[in-house]
Amino acid sequence: MDPSVKKLFDAGAKDYEWQRRNLIPCFDDFYGMALSLVESADSSPRILDLGAGTGLFSGLVLQKYPKARLTLIDFSELMLDKARQRFGSQAANVQYITADYCDYAFTESYDFVISSLSIHHLPHDDKRKLFANVYHALRDGGAFVNADQARGSTPETDAYYKRRWMASVSASGLPQEMIDASVERRKHDINASVEEQIRWMEEAGFTDVDCMYKNLEFAVFYGKKGR
Repeated sequence: MDPSVKKLFDAGAKDYEWQRRNLIPCFDDFYGMALSLVESADSSPRILDLGAGTGLFSGLVLQKYPKARLTLIDFSELMLDKARQRFGSQAANVQYITADYCDYAFTESYDFVISSLSIHHLPHDDKRKLFANVYHALRDGGAFVNADQARGSTPETDAYYKRRWMASVSASGLPQEMIDASVERRKHDINASVEEQIRWMEEAGFTDVDCMYKNLEFAVFYGKKGR
């Protein structure tokens, strides 16, 4: 992943989570759908969170499955420090890996691989490679849940997404310097369309692939690994 992206996220680690709620107009529905797709008959599923950041998505999962065994990977140590503070009393169930998940050799297998607002930073070829790696890291019957961004189907549609987003965050009450910092981070976004992401997941081997939720550019993708 681009080192300049890491610097931007390191710089924003302190206030990242509070900002995220204000920077995602559909926050509750977006994360609510992603969480609902993590469905396990096992009360202690093994879960890998790619680009886990401060542990927001993992924290929601742990509320749903208090015995879940979590592995959080992120290239920002400062972000993971915030996650450590979040999970302090539950440290026995949580492992942390400071690394770039794009080229990390995962040796364990997982019931779920989850991610939120991270994979869109990757070049498209790296997205495709990652989806294949995620597929191999899953146990048979496991699932991949990716809450991320999607490019509009046309340049005009994509520009409309951006205008709607800017109008929403401008009215959110966030300080202007935080909005400016988010706009700067978004210059590094490499969004792919819904159709591209579904196709790449299917090419990786996933079945039952679909976009389960979409609100303008915010989309939740799902795919299973067959038994």
